[in-house]
Amino acid sequence: MENQITGKVVVITGASSGAGRTIALHLAQDGAFLVLASRNETVLEEVATECRDLGTQAIVVRTDVTDNKSVWQLARTAFEWKGRIDVWVNNAGVLAAGTFEDMPWENHQRVIATNLLGYMSGAHAVLPYFKHQKRGILINNISIGGFLPVPFGGAYTASKFTLRGFFQALKAELTSWPHIHVVDLFSGFLDTPGIHHASNYTGKVLKPAPPVHDPIIMAQAVKASILHPTSTRYPGGASLLFKLGHAIAPELTVKFSGLLMKLYLKRAAIASNTDGNLFNTVNFAMSTKGNSKPHIKPGSLLKAGVLLAGAGIAVYLMAGRKTSRHVR
Repeated sequence: MENQITGKVVVITGASSGAGRTIALHLAQDGAFLVLASRNETVLEEVATECRDLGTQAIVVRTDVTDNKSVWQLARTAFEWKGRIDVWVNNAGVLAAGTFEDMPWENHQRVIATNLLGYMSGAHAVLPYFKHQKRGILINNISIGGFLPVPFGGAYTASKFTLRGFFQALKAELTSWPHIHVVDLFSGFLDTPGIHHASNYTGKVLKPAPPVHDPIIMAQAVKASILHPTSTRYPGGASLLFKLGHAIAPELTVKFSGLLMKLYLKRAAIASNTDGNLFNTVNFAMSTKGNSKPHIKPGSLLKAGVLLAGAGIAVYLMAGRKTSRHVR
């Protein structure tokens, strides 16, 4: 079973919609035994039925990742089902958008509790089983948010930046466990229903920033990480370009992203404030995709790379000119 997916026990949090649902259906086709977790048990049962129809086995465990006891029960149930846990996918996540001080403090806390503490809780629950087995793969859906700040999404950014640091520390702890792998996935923006489920205090309709990827890239990355675990992956490739752009010109990137967000909010349609799915699960837009456009197209990564390189050279030249003037 070392280099295959068939028969592996895979736990997926946030499996009721979006990337989680896509990952579940993709792995079901390869015969993985799936443990599907989220707060919405009714929708999870629908996903489990779809997975079983694809010829595999699947069970549902209602789980709130903000509750450590709930996450530990998820791990216990998964282990007792087949006597092992081969893969754990940390995927459950939420978004809250709005000016920092206008967003209710409880909403910021909930984002941190879900996106950061929920992932840490997953690792805390599954690592004892991995060490008992002397093997296992922990996969974390962090996103480009781990490198690139999201204006009007301060708590989201705080959670993602911190996740990157936490899992780097955890990898250092696990160096003496060669068959326990921690894989961090940094994708670009995904066409999932998550944007529709977001807590929104901007007063405007939210849409993901292009380029927008089909969530299938996450399923493919998870599959690749099971077959060939590696420390980091950048599904879709665009996220790596964004990361490099921020590394080359961090101040310019921050200012530019803030300007783009403000321009968008100025023109976007009016929307009422909502807490979204922060505190309670929702029963709408539970599919794999959110139907956002445009999707990333072949050749667009090359164009983005050229633009990024050009921006980097321009920033470099501007900095050089300023330095020359100071020297004179």
